[in-house]
Amino acid sequence: MNDARLRLYVDAQYTSPYALSAFVVLREKGLDFEWIPVDLEAGEQQGPHYTALSVTQRVPTLVHGDFSLSESSAIDEYLEEVFPGTPVYPRNPQHRAKAREVQAWLRSDLAPLRQERSTLVVFYGQQAPALTPSAKAAARKLIEGAQALLPQGADHLFGEWSIADVDLALMLNRLILNGDDVPDALVTYAKRQWARPSVQEWVNIQRPAL
Repeated sequence: MNDARLRLYVDAQYTSPYALSAFVVLREKGLDFEWIPVDLEAGEQQGPHYTALSVTQRVPTLVHGDFSLSESSAIDEYLEEVFPGTPVYPRNPQHRAKAREVQAWLRSDLAPLRQERSTLVVFYGQQAPALTPSAKAAARKLIEGAQALLPQGADHLFGEWSIADVDLALMLNRLILNGDDVPDALVTYAKRQWARPSVQEWVNIQRPAL
């Protein structure tokens, strides 16, 4: 099974933070894979080919041989189990659990911030207007949570790099790259994660015009 072909279906604009997460895991593990863009605006994710692969009809979807899996955190964990050689989660069980907690939090919470600071800010350089009160509250929650999680002066959340660092940096960059106020220590942390070669490869993909 480990020798089966790997394919990753991603959004055609390459702006999905979740596709980024799965892409980075594949790159960090040094796995050979094909990535295939899906035109979400045209509704390709609802076509028969894609729905046969993804019950959620969302990106990313990983195909490994005759097995397919959607939802990025599930993909990240699957790749960690099947290809354990280069870990992308902390080795310590409690740290590993906290990394998964961070991933779940960033995917399920902070909706006003995600809506008002879309990843077009991050990947297309768009500038968004001032945050509404609900988005300000979400931004404050994000910053306070990141400060609580990140040890003072630490390079990574859990003593060693993990995919949760990239997911958190992406969320912080929604604010940072729009020029919103973020504490210097978190800006430094996000820049460090963003400079990682696997992340930069995604950042530098040639994107279609909006």
